[in-house]
Amino acid sequence: SDPAIMLYLKSTLLALGAAFGLTVAQQSTNQAITLQTHSLYPPYIDDDLQNRWFDFGGDAVINTNKHVRLTSNRPSQVGYLWSRLPLTAANFEIELEYNVDGPSGHLFGDGFALWLSKQRMSIGPVFGSVNNFDGLGIFFDTYDNERSHKHSFPYVQAMLGDGYKYYDNDKDGSSTELAGCEADFRGKTVVTKARLTFYKDNYLRLELQHEKEDEWTECFKVPNVKLPDQVYLGFTAHTGEISDNHDIIAVTTKTLIPVPIEKQKPIPQTGKKTKSSSGGGGVLWFLFKMVAAGGIVGGMFVAYRMYEKSGNMKRF
Repeated sequence: SDPAIMLYLKSTLLALGAAFGLTVAQQSTNQAITLQTHSLYPPYIDDDLQNRWFDFGGDAVINTNKHVRLTSNRPSQVGYLWSRLPLTAANFEIELEYNVDGPSGHLFGDGFALWLSKQRMSIGPVFGSVNNFDGLGIFFDTYDNERSHKHSFPYVQAMLGDGYKYYDNDKDGSSTELAGCEADFRGKTVVTKARLTFYKDNYLRLELQHEKEDEWTECFKVPNVKLPDQVYLGFTAHTGEISDNHDIIAVTTKTLIPVPIEKQKPIPQTGKKTKSSSGGGGVLWFLFKMVAAGGIVGGMFVAYRMYEKSGNMKRF
């Protein structure tokens, strides 16, 4: 056989192998990594009645089979749940399963908050945490204090604090709102969830599940939101003269691979619904590439053997 042709075939096989290996490596590295330090699941506490990664306090009560109840359906309660370590990932996703319910009727409140803040475990008037905070607050507000809003309640609102901005409780934070949407998440039979996605120097997005299983509604998407480098993940709630049960059921926090930067105007409350994606398309495409690469390698191997056999027959 011709040494030049043999060398070409071997080089091609090695190149295909290298390319295929790179595809496998990319497939394995493009997976989100769950951060156990900022995730929470039943039974929530260990044998010492503590959690390794979270602190809880105030009026919070833990039911190891069901939830962390930040406040019970009683007046004048405050409860909190805070990560012990700061969240330093540049790109991340937080998926929260929660439940808010209480007596039927028109009087209930006040709501709970998801925090990414430099302050932690400080009780205050903003859904149980301090005012003039530095970071991001997502408020699941169930009570209308001002009675003159153009939107209805319950209402989900984001506020970006710089350590100086003041949340005006009497006006339900309307003057400092970053984005928000109406969302009837209280007293639902369907599992209620929220999914917060953050890409540094790109965008912040909040999606909600409260109408149908595995159907997510985009609450808002805001470009180029700046967060402090180190923030703590927290959940707080409070009640006043009226009350509700505010429960945290599960928290899953993941790091994310950066995506191309999007340029768009902030358009709160898009109301666009999307089915939950499981990544099935990516897996099928990966399997297709495996089969295609295997077919090419196999075909070249057969061609090489036929060529080698032909050369041997000519020498004979």
